[in-house]
Amino acid sequence: MGREEQIEEREVLESIFPDEITDIDEKSYRITINPDVPQQDGEDVESPTLLLTITYPPSYPDEPPILDLSLPPNAPKPPHLDISTDRGPLLSSLTSTIEENLGMAMIFTLVTVLRENIESLILERVTSIQAAKDRIAEEAEAQENAKFHGERVTRESFLRWREGFRGEMEATEEERVRRETAEIKGRGPKKEDKLTGRELWEKGLVGKVEEDEEAGVEDGLEGLKVA
Repeated sequence: MGREEQIEEREVLESIFPDEITDIDEKSYRITINPDVPQQDGEDVESPTLLLTITYPPSYPDEPPILDLSLPPNAPKPPHLDISTDRGPLLSSLTSTIEENLGMAMIFTLVTVLRENIESLILERVTSIQAAKDRIAEEAEAQENAKFHGERVTRESFLRWREGFRGEMEATEEERVRRETAEIKGRGPKKEDKLTGRELWEKGLVGKVEEDEEAGVEDGLEGLKVA
């Protein structure tokens, strides 16, 4: 009975995956899986190609099929997927589906779930990489904007600024007083300027000076007495 179900399932799979299925022997075959991948940096990325090898054990579908996941021969390593480390977790992700479908043909369901799991894994990694790029871009933009907006004012930064400003003002005032004091000391007492003859003439003081001098002489003579 198991073998009849295996042959029937294989024929159904042939109609579903006419270009993706390849026989290995009467109990084994491969199905090519091409998961969809998201765009990266706005550009389409070629979908990776993986091979799911299915081998029927004698009692399948009452026991799980034997599965293996690989890349085509000489195929380049697909981006965001490392088959050497991802194979185990991806195949293990099918365990619950296998248990739920024991006793029934399950290969189509397993292929569908596996493709979805591969797509989710790739999407998670692409999203993580894009998030890191966005974070770096945001940090660079913030640093660039900081050049134009200056430092954000907080209570602590304002108090620091005020203390520095007051210190600068006190130092400036002390320097001004020092210069003015030195200037006053350097000038010394102010001397009375002596007028020139021309300045005396222009001010009308020439005659007055002579009259004052003559009056002084006469007063002196009058003060003299012959002994």
